[in-house]
Amino acid sequence: MTATTLIRGAQLPDGSTGDLALVDGRFADPASVTAPDVTIDAAGLTALPGFVDMHTHLREPGREDAETVLTGSQSAAAGGYTAVHAMANTSPVADTAGVVSQVFRLGQTAGFTEVRPVGAVTVGLAGTQLAELGAMADSAAGVRMFSDDGHCVSDPLVMRRALEYVKSFDGIIAQHAQEPRLTEGAQMNEGAVSAELGLPGWPAVAEESIIARDVLLAEHVGSRLHVCHVSTAGSVDLIRWAKARGIRVTAEVTPHHLMLTDELVRTFDPVYKVNPPLRRDEDVAALRAGLLDGTIDVVGTDHAPHPAEHKCAEWTAAAMGMVGMETAAAVVLEAMKDTEFSPADLARVMSTAPAAITGLDAHGSLEPGTPANLVLLDLDAPHTVDPAAHHTQGRNNPFAGVTLSARVTDTFLYGHRVFAAGALGEPRPHAEAAAWNA
Repeated sequence: MTATTLIRGAQLPDGSTGDLALVDGRFADPASVTAPDVTIDAAGLTALPGFVDMHTHLREPGREDAETVLTGSQSAAAGGYTAVHAMANTSPVADTAGVVSQVFRLGQTAGFTEVRPVGAVTVGLAGTQLAELGAMADSAAGVRMFSDDGHCVSDPLVMRRALEYVKSFDGIIAQHAQEPRLTEGAQMNEGAVSAELGLPGWPAVAEESIIARDVLLAEHVGSRLHVCHVSTAGSVDLIRWAKARGIRVTAEVTPHHLMLTDELVRTFDPVYKVNPPLRRDEDVAALRAGLLDGTIDVVGTDHAPHPAEHKCAEWTAAAMGMVGMETAAAVVLEAMKDTEFSPADLARVMSTAPAAITGLDAHGSLEPGTPANLVLLDLDAPHTVDPAAHHTQGRNNPFAGVTLSARVTDTFLYGHRVFAAGALGEPRPHAEAAAWNA
């Protein structure tokens, strides 16, 4: 492993140009490095803290035909992510200390990104009985975020008990806001397009009613709530109101909800079928404004790979979900290009804020002495998205054929270059991974 790397002439998040030194896995004062093992000319590149994804589906154990922790980790590295959180809807469900510890060890062995398991809120994601929240928190994985993502914790009493339980160790409940009775059989956003196409609609109020209930529960309990994949203008308003009231709520938006609308469903291409569904232009505008002003704290990809046969089907039979880690940064920059959104904002919503929310102190900084988790981006590298060239097993990327301007060139995980010049590097050795994940 290279012990010392000097990165010269990168644009830093504050807009200045400077050097970065990586010494034994940590950032160091560049002036202290006189004979680096490797020197990288980063002129024209932007250096940001490594990205942190609060919302991915790595599918293992049980759905290795869709993704594995290894392939998901490789996809993460290619997208500039140095830490990802793996959702609990695996098979078996990650609702015990044993399963989350297995996912954690798989991430250590893969060595391309730091993998943090998300524990299920309820046993089997069934929404009725709390899972082993304390045991998962005390496990080697040190779980702090819990979610039944893919399913809403719709019972208010169960949700209240979950919020009360995790408060004892400053955990967080990440809610998939979807009132199930309002979305039975739903296929797309409820609105003019669904009416024209004759597809059962998914009303915005199904999301907003759960958010309204949950922010009040979080206020009542004094606990932490995170709202997954916000998709409507009304949801943004509710979260803005809750924050103004001092409620401990954070929220995420996906890259695809910042860019795509329900008009694409007219193609009946199942690549555009996702949960929550693509919404209206008005919703997209509100999401962008919420991300810019801080109402929405983070971008989470909701990376959801599926085997081809699960997406290559008629619309009503196709699985919901999109992949997105390898295109996330470029899509966000494209979506926000007509606003005042800057590289510093990208660092805020894709690195600093998610690291702070999830308690990953090793991520989110470029300061000397902190772990050297870093991404280099070329903000002027137009390219056409080709899912076949990606490292994820999933090919269900809705941006296939779209030209994006930015791309990740290099990713450093604890000083180790795991992605370089557009290709995977060597993984960080497992023995070291065990130490930094401890």
